[in-house]
Amino acid sequence: MAQVRAVGSVQEGMAPPAVAEAAGDGRVPDVRTMRHSAAHVMAEAVQELFPDVRLGIGPAIEDGFYYDFELPRPLTPDDLTEIEGRMRRLVQADVPFQRRELDRDAALALFRERGQHYKVELIEDLTSGGERSARDEASDSPDARGIQGGRVSLYRQGAFEDLCGGPHVGRTGEIGPFKLLRSAGAYWRGDEKRPQLQRIYGTAWPSQEELDAYLWRQEEARKRDHRRLGTDLGLFLFSDQVGAGLPIWGEHGALLRSIIEDFWKDEHRKSGYQYVYSPQIGLIDLWKTSGHLSFYRQNMYAPIEMDEQQFMLKPMNCPFHIQVYKRRVRSYRELPVRYNELGTVYRYEPAGTLHGLLRTRGFTQDDSHIFCRPDQLDAEVTGVLDLALRLWRTLGFHEYQIELAVRDPHNLDKYMGADERWAQAEAVLERALQNHQLPFRRAEGEAVFYGPKIDIHLLDALGRKWQCSTIQVDFNLPERFDLNYVGEDGAQHRPFMVHRALLGSLERFIGVLIEHYGGAFPTWLAPVQGIVLPIADRHNDYAATVCRELQDAGLRVDLDDRSERVNAKIRDAQLQKIPYMLVIGDREAEARSAAVRLRSGENLGALPLGEIIERITRENRDRS
Repeated sequence: MAQVRAVGSVQEGMAPPAVAEAAGDGRVPDVRTMRHSAAHVMAEAVQELFPDVRLGIGPAIEDGFYYDFELPRPLTPDDLTEIEGRMRRLVQADVPFQRRELDRDAALALFRERGQHYKVELIEDLTSGGERSARDEASDSPDARGIQGGRVSLYRQGAFEDLCGGPHVGRTGEIGPFKLLRSAGAYWRGDEKRPQLQRIYGTAWPSQEELDAYLWRQEEARKRDHRRLGTDLGLFLFSDQVGAGLPIWGEHGALLRSIIEDFWKDEHRKSGYQYVYSPQIGLIDLWKTSGHLSFYRQNMYAPIEMDEQQFMLKPMNCPFHIQVYKRRVRSYRELPVRYNELGTVYRYEPAGTLHGLLRTRGFTQDDSHIFCRPDQLDAEVTGVLDLALRLWRTLGFHEYQIELAVRDPHNLDKYMGADERWAQAEAVLERALQNHQLPFRRAEGEAVFYGPKIDIHLLDALGRKWQCSTIQVDFNLPERFDLNYVGEDGAQHRPFMVHRALLGSLERFIGVLIEHYGGAFPTWLAPVQGIVLPIADRHNDYAATVCRELQDAGLRVDLDDRSERVNAKIRDAQLQKIPYMLVIGDREAEARSAAVRLRSGENLGALPLGEIIERITRENRDRS
């Protein structure tokens, strides 16, 4: 994938440079290899501190590594400090990583003797074709890669030996600057019915400068955490009385969401979409026909019994939009048909995966479905990308990483649909990306079973990737629901169906938006655009008049007439990240003006009310 530059408040050059591949032969080690080796050193340090530890898995991940442990007691911050110190000593020892192979039975005997029953389980399962959960991180870990047929590979450094497929750096001294970050709970193999282990996260980089830059970004991300800002700014909340993963929007959050929804609807109307509404539940047979009951059942809630029928909460909006299309016979002249909806769906997510607005159980998708003829597919996908780029750029995102997800050429049996349809759909998606000059990575085996897709990751102000948008071509549902149109030849033809969500989940997108801006939204998005601050009680009447005049002009303005010092009011407004503070005193009341301060601290001085209204109105109009 082509590298793109993150934009925003981060300084240029903060992202770590590419690192040359290979290790152990004098060249700079691949950064993922180095991080995986750091995970092994961390496991050795933990075993020194807790000799009876039972080891889980320890892979490299983006920007770092982790290892899972079953320990006799919960870890403390002091433990992490101690483990990190032991790691430094082990790295400085500069001992080699050495690989050896055992047959299956010898490896099982070795790990049973050591009391490492998680390693035993992996060897037994992965040499006998055992089933693996979709959430089973262990099945794709370096431990799993060390199990090939009847042979098992192990790596040793110093006194520590672990099940592993490698690769590793040549010696521990090749591990670059590192830092342990935190510990967290993690269910063994992603199964909440299995033991919960303690996971230690760390990071490692080729240089101290890159580590420092990463830690700075982490601290900045902590300040921007949407969960904290969501509470501080009154945007959203979660309630134990309502249930986990079900957000409630507060006054300011509901207003922010409404602004985004209105913008979204307006842009879609301009692009020829027709808005529809669909119910929250549907008969169970609907989900049987769509196939969701077969391939998505684990993410759906249990049936609801009413009038001797079974209904289910919807996890998707697609089957309802299909009903709108099917309500009458369609002519080729009517196509394309574009339906869109801000449709709330419900999907079961394990409690341990929930994360503020970024992972919820109830959320609203900006869902759209296009029904078109084969000869219209190019233009429709191009139109979707045009709209997507317009939305993202207006909302402040200018850098993306894109994947074109296609079939696994070595496993075509798991996909449905004729080869020629797949070839046509893949070519259409690829042409659309090329015509927009958007660099992308071709991801073989990442297509859904019913068609290829484009997955788009937005990069925020800290250069972090967020999966928000997807454009999918579907051969499955038109077949399952027997969708047709009457062609120019008078015969029945099957339409293409394009699924697309550009913002994705509104909840998730707003969580990303909060972190992207650190809660300091541009004026057109800010729930409160300005606040009027009278200096003394005698200024309250004029301040109220100013507030009403700005509100009548369509601006979102509040009045703070508390009997507090004006400096305290300004500080509170800055904490609430309100773009404009209008201070009212004797001179302003006499001149029908207001002293304007920006949340950045810039002081614009006294401005006539008309000029203030025109300035904020222009920012709203230009969405600047």
